[in-house]
Amino acid sequence: MKEAVRIIKIGGKVIDDQVKLNQFLSDFAEIEGPKILVHGGGKIASHVASKLGIETKMVDGRRITDPEMLDVVAMVYGGLVNKRIVAKLLALGVNALGLSGTDLNVIYSKKRNPNPTDFGLVGDIESVNGPVLIDLLAKGITPVLAPLTHDGNGQLLNTNADNIAGYVAMELATEAKLELDFCFDLEGVMNEGKLITQMNLLLYRHLKGVGVIKDGMIPKLDLGFQALKAGVKSVRVVGNEFVKEAQKGTRLIK
Repeated sequence: MKEAVRIIKIGGKVIDDQVKLNQFLSDFAEIEGPKILVHGGGKIASHVASKLGIETKMVDGRRITDPEMLDVVAMVYGGLVNKRIVAKLLALGVNALGLSGTDLNVIYSKKRNPNPTDFGLVGDIESVNGPVLIDLLAKGITPVLAPLTHDGNGQLLNTNADNIAGYVAMELATEAKLELDFCFDLEGVMNEGKLITQMNLLLYRHLKGVGVIKDGMIPKLDLGFQALKAGVKSVRVVGNEFVKEAQKGTRLIK
């Protein structure tokens, strides 16, 4: 594709807040050109599981996906959350199409190694069907990707939305100029309350080593630098409310 493609990932906290979600989707709708939205699941799956009498099990903030919980996340992520977002985007004039990684064989994964921690039916991405996504974008369709994939043998797998955004960006970077934004609650990556506007790998390693960057931000930034190395032209970590403003947030640089 000759046009730049933007891939934007929103986290679960936005999904949980209807006011923030509506504002984000309004801003997303105003972004011109081909784009893909990748969304997390939020806490809705845990609420639904509780109502069904299914225990939510977490390790280091990550969900254990046993067969019962997989049924819940498939229903919530691929159904309720995804279709709510699609319906709102359609109302805003975006030609949105809700997909999971299982649809059109978009994302193939393998079950995560149970050592050292068995997360159950969680997928690690093996491949992305780039031509299908490029074809949809060329037809003026905006894919909205839910955090579910499959293993090629009929097994659904719960899959991290950051990983989906990163791997899709890296695959499509061979066909188009790719811009990848990880959107979350803060302005960007912070250090003692101040926004870091640019970050290279050396600074990232230093801040990680001294504990400024930690927890869920580490895999996000690891993916970001991996994406730059794979040919993605622009990677940002940015606040949800600044998604339209190209100069905001923390820009990763080589």
